[in-house]
Amino acid sequence: MLSIDSDVLADAGLSNETGFEPSVGDIDPLLLQLALNAEQFGTGGTLYRETMHRAIAAQIVHILKPVQASVAVIDDVRLRRVADWIEEHLAEDLSIQTMADIAAMSSAHFSRAFRYATGQSPLQYVIGQRQERALVLLRTTSLSIAEIAYRVGYNDVPRFNNHFKRRFGNTPGQTRL
Repeated sequence: MLSIDSDVLADAGLSNETGFEPSVGDIDPLLLQLALNAEQFGTGGTLYRETMHRAIAAQIVHILKPVQASVAVIDDVRLRRVADWIEEHLAEDLSIQTMADIAAMSSAHFSRAFRYATGQSPLQYVIGQRQERALVLLRTTSLSIAEIAYRVGYNDVPRFNNHFKRRFGNTPGQTRL
């Protein structure tokens, strides 16, 4: 049995314990290894223990992939499939045409249907998802801001910083402090 403080889970992006889909099936090997090493938490220092708790929380968030409110209300299976695909390919150069192909719709019809279902254009949705993932990475890793920007799909760090500040009110560097 392993207990992770709710504040650590909230920092990793799981602030609503009921906002995720149940995960049934295979055991995640990384989470298992982290949990098995949990007995060493007592022998390591506070920094080690806090770091390991954050690593476990980040892996739990990765496994559970909290249901975003905008995705939870998507009734159309085709659009939900696109939202899942976006989550898996955030770091890539995404296109409306590819998303429309996945949804088996014309690009114009897809854009209208996606906006109607989520309240956001596909571009706004992708930027929001990239920012949410960046926030998790900032709080749970020691990656550089440039590396985080790259991992969430930005090739331009100043643009990443501007989008991040617009969404969260702070720059990535201020958020990490």
